Amino acid sequence: MPELPEVETVRRGVDAAFRGGRISTAEVYNPRTVRRHAPGVADFQANLKGLEITGSGRRGKFMWLALDDGRALICHLGMSGQLHVVTDGREAHKHLRGRLVFTDERELWFIDQRTFGYWELSDMGDDVPKTMGHIAPDVFEAAFDASASADRLLKRTIEVKKALLDQGWISGVGNIYADEALWRARLRGRRSGDSLSRRKALELLGHVKDVLTESLAVGGTSFDELYVDARGEAGYFARELAVYGRAGQPCRRCATPIVREVIGDRSAHYCPKCQR
Repeated sequence: MPELPEVETVRRGVDAAFRGGRISTAEVYNPRTVRRHAPGVADFQANLKGLEITGSGRRGKFMWLALDDGRALICHLGMSGQLHVVTDGREAHKHLRGRLVFTDERELWFIDQRTFGYWELSDMGDDVPKTMGHIAPDVFEAAFDASASADRLLKRTIEVKKALLDQGWISGVGNIYADEALWRARLRGRRSGDSLSRRKALELLGHVKDVLTESLAVGGTSFDELYVDARGEAGYFARELAVYGRAGQPCRRCATPIVREVIGDRSAHYCPKCQR
């Protein structure tokens, strides 16, 4: 699933292309794409017609386009979703689920092979769309309080890897960046939150921010054609991964073979020597 760097890379591309653009028509080809819009496909399409994109935002793995009627179009990529900026008359993609056609004839395509992603219209809250109010701030937001987040972790008996994947505690982090941050912090994902020192908890949160920042700088992590930006280009952070997806390969720090295990039904990768 695309994590924060991949979603932010897509948001920047879409914002640069369509901020100030006006939607002439909205077309939805699969009802699952707007499954959260109770009135249905036709109503969703009618609601977007004629609206202007005034900006965009993101929290964790969720991004949205701000509309000039005060609402937001949430774009959740799910496991395989892509947003493509289309400026030519190419043939429709076989997994095209919806598109916005703008008055200048450019188009924004939503391609989603597995159909776990969705579009949703929502009123805006103070900082994020109201339907996203349950999602915790991510490490780049002014609302994120590292000290308070560390204190919360120290009170939890949950395994640290599971905590990092909890979007109600800290958003935007998935398997890839959780494993990488834990490796940098020299922590095993099976450690419980309440077993950490406050210093170590703060150190871990610092590594989360560092690894996300570094990945964002190179367009995120792409393993296959499912993970591309709004122009269809791949990110390059896979070259820098220390543990994720490297089971059996030598640790970049001590050369011990990386081990893969399962924590909470999710894969986890770690160095058995560096991460006690």
